[in-house]
Amino acid sequence: MADEVPFDMAACLARVRQGDDGASRDLVEELWPLVIKIIRSHLPRRMGEEDLAQEIFLKVFSRMDQYREREGKPFPHWVSRVAVTTCLDALRAEKRRPEWRFADLGGEEAHWLEYMTAAQSDESPTDGLAARELMTKLLQTLSPDDRLVINLLDVEQRSVQEIADLTGWGASKVKVKAFRARKKLRNAAEQMNAEGKL
Repeated sequence: MADEVPFDMAACLARVRQGDDGASRDLVEELWPLVIKIIRSHLPRRMGEEDLAQEIFLKVFSRMDQYREREGKPFPHWVSRVAVTTCLDALRAEKRRPEWRFADLGGEEAHWLEYMTAAQSDESPTDGLAARELMTKLLQTLSPDDRLVINLLDVEQRSVQEIADLTGWGASKVKVKAFRARKKLRNAAEQMNAEGKL
């Protein structure tokens, strides 16, 4: 089996800038996994990932002349920033955040909520899917910026500096947003749990 030739990003970009349609398709194919991963991390509920991916690639191709490789930031990093910003804009466009109530939770989700908000608990719930669904509901109560910072920092395990690079925020702003977002998340969980005990 022959060794696979690494993708030559610089050559591909040069051909795209010359109007080569084949190079444009190659570029999309190369960057598709990265863009889809970002979309799935930040997908607005009422928008399909294909639609959002098309919007991101439309921005990438229409703004390609704005990309300059500075400070060692490769093209995929620039595309990641466009993707994150586009997802954040789509989340902001939703404007309204849903109000979840304790009554909206399934049995296992309610069990997870009680576990999360308890000062001490003897036994943790075992249903991972219920935990994920509960966290999704709780995250949806946050603003798009808060949801983004929690997702990047706690779910994707990115560093503060990586988040600052992706969002254009300063490192101290990322830290403050993360602290406040976690507090809001905990308050939302406690409020929902208290509602269930009424």
